[in-house]
Parts: sequence; C-alpha cells; structure tokens
Amino acid sequence: MSMPRDFLIEMARKYALSPEQEDAFVIWFSSNKTELEIATELHISNSALTTRMSHVYKKFSINGKGPGKYGRLLNFLTAEYRKCKASDSPTSNLSEDELNDLVQEVRQNCREMIQDQCGTMRLLTMSQPIDVSDLYTNVNILEKITSHRRREIDELLQDCNPKNFDRFGLGRVTDKRILGLEAVDKYSKLIVLGKPGSGKTTFLKYLAIQCDRGKFQAHRLPIFLTLKQFAETEGKPSLLEYITQMFSDCDVSADQIAVLFKHGKALVLLDGLDEVKDEDNNRVIKQVRDFSDKFRTNHFVMTCRIAAKNYTFDKFTEVEVADFDDKQIATFARKWFQAKEEGKSEEFIQQLRENNRIRELATNPLLLTLLCLVFEGSAKFPGLRSELYEEGVDILLRRWDETRKIEREQVYKNLSLQHKKDLLSQIALTTFQQGDYFFKQKQLEQYIFDYIRNRPDSQNDLEALQLDSEAVLKSIEAQHGLLVERAQKIYSFSHLTFQEYFTAIEIVKNSETSALDSLASHILASGWREVFLLVAEQLPSADKLLQLIKQEIDGLIAEDMQLQELLNWVSQKSSAISVSHKLYAVRTFYFEIALLIDHALFSELDCDDFFFPTRNEADAYALCHSIDICFKHELSYFRNADINPQDRKLAPVLEIYCTLPRLLFDTRYLATVEKETGPFKTIEYDSLYFTIPRDIALVIDCCIHPDTKGLQAALSQLNNRLPSENKNSINQEWEYEELERVMEWWNEHGQVWFEDLKLAIVEHCNIGNDWQFNSEQYEVLHQYHEAHLFLMECFNSASVNTSHEVREEIKETLLLPIAEIPNRNNNN
Repeated sequence: MSMPRDFLIEMARKYALSPEQEDAFVIWFSSNKTELEIATELHISNSALTTRMSHVYKKFSINGKGPGKYGRLLNFLTAEYRKCKASDSPTSNLSEDELNDLVQEVRQNCREMIQDQCGTMRLLTMSQPIDVSDLYTNVNILEKITSHRRREIDELLQDCNPKNFDRFGLGRVTDKRILGLEAVDKYSKLIVLGKPGSGKTTFLKYLAIQCDRGKFQAHRLPIFLTLKQFAETEGKPSLLEYITQMFSDCDVSADQIAVLFKHGKALVLLDGLDEVKDEDNNRVIKQVRDFSDKFRTNHFVMTCRIAAKNYTFDKFTEVEVADFDDKQIATFARKWFQAKEEGKSEEFIQQLRENNRIRELATNPLLLTLLCLVFEGSAKFPGLRSELYEEGVDILLRRWDETRKIEREQVYKNLSLQHKKDLLSQIALTTFQQGDYFFKQKQLEQYIFDYIRNRPDSQNDLEALQLDSEAVLKSIEAQHGLLVERAQKIYSFSHLTFQEYFTAIEIVKNSETSALDSLASHILASGWREVFLLVAEQLPSADKLLQLIKQEIDGLIAEDMQLQELLNWVSQKSSAISVSHKLYAVRTFYFEIALLIDHALFSELDCDDFFFPTRNEADAYALCHSIDICFKHELSYFRNADINPQDRKLAPVLEIYCTLPRLLFDTRYLATVEKETGPFKTIEYDSLYFTIPRDIALVIDCCIHPDTKGLQAALSQLNNRLPSENKNSINQEWEYEELERVMEWWNEHGQVWFEDLKLAIVEHCNIGNDWQFNSEQYEVLHQYHEAHLFLMECFNSASVNTSHEVREEIKETLLLPIAEIPNRNNNN
C-alpha cells in the first residue's frame, strides 16, 4: 500500500527525520518500488539504504528485527492518515467556485486588518501617513543577483567615462529588468533581495493591497506578516498557528484558513528576514522552509536585505530590486507632489537633472523620500550639499532602523556611530586617492583590519581580527548599504557621492596636517571637484585651502614666458583704462578677449571646437560672470543697461569680439544656400557678418585706446571697399542675383579684406596680437581658464568661512603675471 507524499512529508517533519532519512522514507512508503530501485534513485547502495531505514524505524519507535518492522510502521502510518482524514473539515472538499467564494468571504472579513497592516506608510519625518497606492512606483526586478555576477573591475569601469566620471555608470546594471508584479506571477516562491531603503516592504504592502482589491492574483487571500514580530511572539508558535491566530480576530476560523492553504489560495508575504534576531534565526528559517514545503501550491514572497543572512531556501528563486531609473524617479516625484503646490514636481525633477551628485542619491527610494522632504519646504536643495549628505548617511547608519524599532546584532558593537564614520572615511580617502571606485573584497577587508588593529581597545589575535574584518564588511553592507558588492568579491560605495563625502570628511579632520596641500594638487582633476567643494564648505576656515588653490593655478603657467607675456599684456591693457571697476574685473575682460579673439584670428584651429564647444555665446562670459557672482561687484555692465555710460562702452565691445571669431571662419555660410529655396532673408547674425566694420567703428572709442580716430578712419576705408549690397544688408531680402554678386566679390576679395581688417585692429587697438602659441600652450591656457572658473565655485562654497583679507588678496591677484603677485600682496 502506498501513502500520499504530502502526508509522509508531514510525518517526517513531525518525527524530525533528517533530509536523507526523509527522502528514503517518503519513497519507501509512497511507491511500490523495490529496494534496488529506491537505492538507485537515491544514488546510494543497498546497504546504505538499509542503514538509513533502520534509523527511520528508530525515530518512529519501531524496534525489533526482520521484515515485520515495515508492516508495523505501515499500520501506524495508515492509522494516523485515517485520523487526519476524519478530522478534515466539511469545507475541505469544496468546488472551485465555492473556494473562490470562500476567498472573497475571508477577504471581506479581514479587509480592515489588511488595510491597517499595509494600506499606509510613514517614512522619516513625514508629518502624517500616506496611502501606499498613492505613492507606490512600479518596482523593477533583476532576475540575476548583482553580487553573483562574475566580472572584473575593468569590466565594471567600462560603464564609466574616464575623463568625466559618469556618476550613474558606477555599478550600472545592464541586465534585463522585469516588473515586480511579473516576477511574483512568474515564480511561486520568491525571495526579493535589496539594499536598505530599496522599497522591499512597500512592494510587499502594495502586493497585499492589490490582491485584496482583486487587482492582482484575485483568486488568492493576501497574508502579510513581519517575520520579526512572528519570531518574537510569546510562546513561539508555529507559522500556521501564528497566521491562524492573526485571522481569528477577524472571525475567520482555523478550518477556513486550513482549507485555503490546502487548495493553494493564499499569497503569503513574509517581510524582513534580515530583521530577525540571531537567536531566532534558525527557528524562523526552519518554519518558513517547512511551511512553504507543506503548502507548496500557494504563492510565497519573502524580502531580505542583500548579504544579511546565510540561509538556504532551495525551492525559492532569488531576485533583486533594481535601483530607480530616471523614469521611476520622475513618477515618484509627481506622485509625491501631486497634492501639493502645482508645478513643484517639475521643478524638483529639473533641479535633479541639473545636479548629478544629488540625482544619484534619488536612485534609492528611501533617499529619494529624503530629497522630496527637503525640497518640499523651500523648493530647492540646500546650498550646503554636505548637510544633505550628512543627513542621508545618518539615515542609513542609524535612523532607518531606529524609526522601525529594529535592533540588529552587530559584530562591531564597540564601534560608535562616529567610529563607523571614521572607518568609512579612511576607506573612502584611501581608495579615492588611488583612483579606485571599485575594490576587491580582500583589499577592503585589509583596510578594515588596519583600522580595527590601530584602535586602542583592539585585540592582539590577528586571526580573530581578520575574521572580524570580514564580518564588519558584511554588516556594513547588510545593515547600512553604504558599501555594496557590485560583482563577486568586488565592492564599491553605494553612491560615488558618499565616497566623495567621506573623503572630504577625512580631509577636513586632518586639515591641520598636509591634507589640504595634497588636495590642492588635484585642482586639474575633474573627479576631485566635488571633494574640493565639500571640503571648502565644511572647513572652519577655508582661507588656507583657497590660497593653496590659487597658488596651484598661478603655478600652471608660471614657467612659460610666452604665457606670462600674455598676462603682462592683460595687466597693461587693464591699467591703461579709466573705468570705475576693480582692476581684476577689467583683467578678466581682456583675458577673455585674448582667449576668444587672438586665438581665432591667428590659429589654424577651429575656435568653435576650442572655446565654443556648444556654439553658445554665453560661454564667452563664463569667467566674468562667475567672478561677478562670487564677489558681487560691478561686472554687471556686461548685462545691465542702468550703469555709467562710460563703463557701458565695454559691453558691446566684448559682444563684437566674442562674435567675431565664428564670423571670420564661417565665410562659406551663405554659399551653402540652395538656389531652389526661394528668396534669402538675412537675419541679425548674418547682418553682423556683413557689417562688422561699421559696427566696430560705432562702439570702439577712447575708453579702449586713445587712437580711436585712426581706427575709425581705417574701418571707414574698409567699409567703402565693400559691395553696395553688403553695406545695406540689415534686415533686407536678397534675390539670388544680388546674393551671387556679393558672394562673387567675397570669393575674389574677401581674404585680402579680412587681412586688412586684422592689421587695423592690431595697429590701432593693440588687440589681436599674434602670440604664436602652440597647441600645448593653448591647452594649458584652457586649463588655467577652467581652474579660475572652479576657484570661483570654491569661493561660493566657502562664502561664510573665508576671511575678508584672503578674499581681497585673491581678487587683487587674479590673472596677474607671476612677477606682479608679490607686489600686489605687499600692497594689500
């Protein structure tokens, strides 16, 4: 006689058979196979099978020898099976329609409980709960666990732009994603893994609400429970007893729950395996494994933090919650702000797009919630980004668990919150200095080992310290998510922003040593820019840092006499002008002219590629505008009409000189117009092309050079040489015949005409000098220019912690040749 497998499995668990004994027992009593066939199926010998079954008989207290043991155990099992059948509820043989009616009835009875458990959420500093369905954003699932990938560091770096590090490329996962709901439908037993704050609990709550409303797996009853609460329930009930008790408060009987489980009508949602205390862990894992085996026709979804536990659930499929992408971030923001001020969500999204460093935090739903809360009050992100990062780190290190009353077992209990930050800061600075965004697990464990060993209270057992290092790493990953495994045994910080932030903290902490000198040496490295800004705003006094940066910038061209001659010219031209503005402002003006005009007039290179990469005229004002904002002085004459008329003369001059290069090198523009397109109407851009001499004559006067009359005469002569159509071209329509005459003149005489124009500018204005710089010198000038722009950013970051004396010292020595700087400093 063969027995039902489900019943035999239940009896094996009841009598605590080992997995090997259970396999032999179930096959032995559920089939009519011979001993040889059973041994072959189990891949063991006949003697091994006999030994295994002898232990089974002992577990059931069937003693003695000979074949009679089989009959006695079979009789016992038959009697137990009949008892189970006799105790079955009358509802156990319901039809499918009746079962569905039962599901609906139980749902109706427990709807209030499910709504209370799963209907709302309240995170961080929310003033009140919010409906889960109102905020839920579709979760994407990775079917391949990120940390299981076999990849090398070089492969991970392929997603990163080495010149301007692609912040979203850090750990980017390109594997196919599927919707979370699809994954639950696809796999009947699912473990959803994710980093802290990745939205695992919200996902389970959403599943419960959607199922309860009949919008997802409508034929099942949602059963949501927190494994931590189950583990700590008084009396240590079984999982079935706990669920039965939970539903008894809703007038749902144990028989009804048993029937639904028996017929696979439950969607069991088990939240937070990682939150179970170590002392309860083995019992909870066994309960979940046994329960899901016994009621295997039901659907099970369990959540756990990545790397949180060492567990084995052979029949569960592991998947991972993917980080939010841009679309999910935008959806979440629109839902968050939908009941608030109109248009705020779009402002939020736009400001995120403009700030990659903050935007990368938004890929984590918990940190995205923090950003929304911060933005909600002032419609902007904090001026001091370090304050925002500090709050994000505090949430992950402490507050997220505290708000949910979760106490985790820690292998590093002796490390205070500050010690954890110190450890992460040392790791960040060490790896950042080496240019490492990804690092091997052994390397990371060594950093932790060194930190623990150098603590006064560390133990002397090096082997124990090494074991502690591995455990500390796994705890930081599982509990805080600040370090994550990107591929097998390859780690990084969860966000490059956090690596930069912790690097800055370590530099500020050691600012009295040589840390600032070392930092200043990275002024040309774009990857260090955020660290500079974070350090500048966190230092008690940023004077030394700004002075060091200025020295590094001055040193870029200090040894090149040709480039120093350019700065001499800038200084002389500035000193010769009588205007009310500070000399550094006028030096900025002439430095821009030297870069934009002289390079275009005398270089074979295309100036658009060099200083107009976006063909945007605003680029010409970048340095002037940056200094203007930083120092709040009168450089606004480039934009403001309500100023001293004498000073305003500089504005159109700069405009002409900024536009001239592209016009001089775009002589083929009109020639490309197809004749079949009809009459050609010149626009302002093209009109300026044909009337440069007249416009220059109107705007250049004695504020630039005393020889204005000579220049005006030269320009007048040049203007007279132009064809008559060319002179009167503003806002007129040309027929093709006229255009052809003009182009014919330009093709024949244009080159000579432009050479004469350049000579006139050089002779009468001392502008347009042929410096004869080589490509390497132009590249250094570009670096010098960009470094000054960045210096202004650092000034803004350190606006409240820089002394007046240092600010004045740096302003007065901006763009000066190296020989003049000591004199200016002495004068100050």
